[in-house]
Amino acid sequence: MNKITINRCTWCGDDPLYVAYHDNEWGKPIFDDRALFALLCLESMQAGLSWITILRKRENYYHAFADFDPAIIATFDDKKIDELMQNAGIIRHRGKIKAIIDNAKLYLKITQTQSFCDYLWAMSPSGLTKIPKDNKPKSLSDIPSSTEHSIKMAKQLKKDGFKFLGATTCYAFMQACGMVNDHLVDCEFRN
Repeated sequence: MNKITINRCTWCGDDPLYVAYHDNEWGKPIFDDRALFALLCLESMQAGLSWITILRKRENYYHAFADFDPAIIATFDDKKIDELMQNAGIIRHRGKIKAIIDNAKLYLKITQTQSFCDYLWAMSPSGLTKIPKDNKPKSLSDIPSSTEHSIKMAKQLKKDGFKFLGATTCYAFMQACGMVNDHLVDCEFRN
């Protein structure tokens, strides 16, 4: 029996969870406010770690952080932070946990005047046209770890008070939520 070969971006390897994430989620444009907030929080948890680590804990994060409902997260107090610090299902980093809470408060402030989607996509390479920038990389070496746009996004997020979102994390976020298409040119899952 012949084995069917599927061309994928090589970064996902053969871990079934990573492959499913690559095939079904990564690079697909997201326009939902809460989904973007959740992804931004998860990306901030990745700082200094690998994405597969966060992906393996993603369900635990959704449970621990009230399905990433900013209105609920914004009410988390020191007692709740102490409780989360005991949760082995998430990364127990006090600064990162506090950042999710503070970022939820910022989300609520921003969404009083505009959608979170518009706020974030305005910082993307295409701006509010919300059309993914197709980089057409031929190999992983063609994919940068940060770009002019991710640097600008990181600076703006920091200026607005967001934490744990540097230029590299912002570029990973842009890739994940489909602001940029960095699927390799021979990947069968290019959008």
